Amino acid sequence: MFSPEGPSLRELAVQALSSVEHGYDLLAPKFDHTPFRTPGPVLDACASALARTGPFDAGLDLACGTGAGVDVLARMCRRSATGIDFSAGMLDVARRTARPPEPAVSWVRGDVRALPFAPGTFDLVVSFGAFGHFLPRELPGLFAQVNSVLRPGGRFAFPVLAPPRPTSPAYWTLLGFDLVMRVRNAVWRPPFVMYYRAFRLGEVARELERAGFGVHLATLPEFGRRGDGSPRARMVVAVSRKARPVPA
Repeated sequence: MFSPEGPSLRELAVQALSSVEHGYDLLAPKFDHTPFRTPGPVLDACASALARTGPFDAGLDLACGTGAGVDVLARMCRRSATGIDFSAGMLDVARRTARPPEPAVSWVRGDVRALPFAPGTFDLVVSFGAFGHFLPRELPGLFAQVNSVLRPGGRFAFPVLAPPRPTSPAYWTLLGFDLVMRVRNAVWRPPFVMYYRAFRLGEVARELERAGFGVHLATLPEFGRRGDGSPRARMVVAVSRKARPVPA
């Protein structure tokens, strides 16, 4: 599961008993050698899907970690690509490993639940693998923040994988992980929010619509289909329905 360059079991245990922010600060130097980093094929598939709806000028990656999603933005955006994360350690790695800044790439330390950007700064916002760190009750506020920094008609895009079936080992692995995290958070402080099963597509689509988005689903054909014909992976594309300002 982990490469030899990845964290040891002891390091993972220390991380799991920390806060989310401090845990990722500790994990940052070895994060890219763990399965927690969004795989390259997922990033490439999202880039291909976004290329069919672009071009874009300014993009933002929510909870950017070590910058994998910002590389996607750099391919999509003509003017600028920005990554925001609250882990200083993850941002330090991102700065050191970033590709040449074309377009201009910037890194911001901040809480994505209170985005420090002016309204209408971006026309594309992406996120890869970060939503497990938010409780369901936090999603309405998060989506409202994203809509506030998008221009009218701007897009908020992120991949979702089809949930594993109860007959698969992955289903029970994820269920077990979530149960362990709930027990950990019931008996240990500070909490470490990381729940893989709490982000459900139907509920997320409803919250996006309440936040002022029109929601579309784009199939990622690179991952094929399940036995029932449904896609194994999709990209949610939420389009901001904010009214365009009336010229003075």
